[in-house]
Parts: sequence; structure tokens; C-alpha cells
Amino acid sequence: MPFKLAATAVLLSLASLPAFAAEDCQVNVAATDQMTFETDAIEISQSCDTFTVNLEHTGSLPVESMGHNWVLAKESDVQGIANDGIAAGLDNGYLPADDDRIIAHTDLIGGGESSSTTFDVAELEEGEDYTFFCSFPGHVAMMRGSVTLVD
Repeated sequence: MPFKLAATAVLLSLASLPAFAAEDCQVNVAATDQMTFETDAIEISQSCDTFTVNLEHTGSLPVESMGHNWVLAKESDVQGIANDGIAAGLDNGYLPADDDRIIAHTDLIGGGESSSTTFDVAELEEGEDYTFFCSFPGHVAMMRGSVTLVD
């Protein structure tokens, strides 16, 4: 019986871990038709050379009406990128071309689609505030979260 209790305790402790293991150096992020990401925080291990984000749009609406992407930038740059993205338009994924403020981004996708991006973890500075967000017009207010270096 003690073994069963120990095993149960281990399983319960695993259930409280983030949806990904930092040492895997990747995370899956779901976006919905309700203008939400199903995660609001991502921790990246400094031991990772690169980090991959796999975005899946779990809704059914098309990219033109409810498109989503995953964009990483310093918190201080988010609103400027989002504003400039509106002018860039749908054909450019609502992102300004060759914008040095953007650390990484996926393609803009519609319901049922997916996209990935991989970036160098060395581009992130310890102690800096990073935010991931969707650049589709109006989504930045609700679709955002934090990215933190750990270890």
C-alpha cells in the first residue's frame, strides 16, 4: 500500500507541472475562435540553444475573420508592433516587414491550421520582460502572455 501512495503522490505532483517540460525546448500553444491562447505563460530554460513554439488554431473560423499568430517581443515593443501591423495588412500577417523588434513569429493561421517558429534562446536577456501576443487587429488586448527565462 505505501508504494501506491507514493506513486499517487508522484502522479499528482506531475499534474501540477506546466503543460511542457522546459528541457524539451518547445511548447504547444492553442488559439481559439474566442480570441484566447490556452496558455498565458511560457518558461524557457536557459539550457536550450533554440526554442520552438507550435501554434494550433483549434477553432473553425477562417484566417480573414479570426486569424491568429504567435509573436514574441519585449513587452515595451508590443503595442508599437501591433499598431504597425495593422498598416501591414492581412497579406503580411499583420506584422511590419523586417521589424527588428520582433524576436520570433509564426504565420497567421485560420481554424484547423498550425504553424511553428524556432528562435535562438540567446536572443533573450535575463531580467527583460517578454510578451507573446497575436497581431491580428484587436487581438493584442486579450491574446497575450509572458515569456520568462528560467534556470
